[in-house]
Amino acid sequence: MSYVRTLFLSTLLGFAACGAAYAETIAIIGTGQVANALGPMFAEQGHTIIYGSRNPARDTVRELIARTGAGASAAQPAEAVARAEVVMVAVPWDALPDVVRSLGDLTGKIVIDPTNPRIVGDDGLRDWAHDTSNAEILQELAPGARVVKALNTMNWRTMVDPMATGGPVSVPVVGDDEQAKAFVVELIDAIGLEPIDLGPLRYARMVEGMYILWGNANTLERGFNYYLRPAP
Repeated sequence: MSYVRTLFLSTLLGFAACGAAYAETIAIIGTGQVANALGPMFAEQGHTIIYGSRNPARDTVRELIARTGAGASAAQPAEAVARAEVVMVAVPWDALPDVVRSLGDLTGKIVIDPTNPRIVGDDGLRDWAHDTSNAEILQELAPGARVVKALNTMNWRTMVDPMATGGPVSVPVVGDDEQAKAFVVELIDAIGLEPIDLGPLRYARMVEGMYILWGNANTLERGFNYYLRPAP
């Protein structure tokens, strides 16, 4: 077990890890494609998943819970957050501010932001939606949260099967809390993607811009996936 993981679990969350495994309760707010892709994968790593949904009894949510297994459940979003140490806000980018305001106190929680703000022009290409980043907006709304930007530079199919792209896929990660970033890096590594720490949260807008380039390349039928190789 890494020093970073041991330090994170013993000091940040208040209990020590044992053996070679660790597990957290992760609230995934939203039950769309990202939740469907990542929830079951996180559960396979031993984490307990709570889906935050406005209608937890909906058939599609119940099906997602069954497919996730491993003690997964669903609850109203604020209840899911209250029961979790880690929160992923997997909702449409323009809904993020209202959703975050509805979640209650996020102080001390790791909050993962996979959203991508963008507008689409008349030529069908994506562009900036505002002058800051969704991650920084989230941090302003929840100043006590440990916000980490990650998992926004690919579609759900690549999340589920990265090797189908023909090789490893890198995942840029940014955030101001080093322990929170370390947790997210290990979370991403465990599901077969290649995380790379690109610095503090102020670079989230650049990471969101990587999605704009990726999406535009696909629109122009010049699709690519990221693999940021370590320098020699």
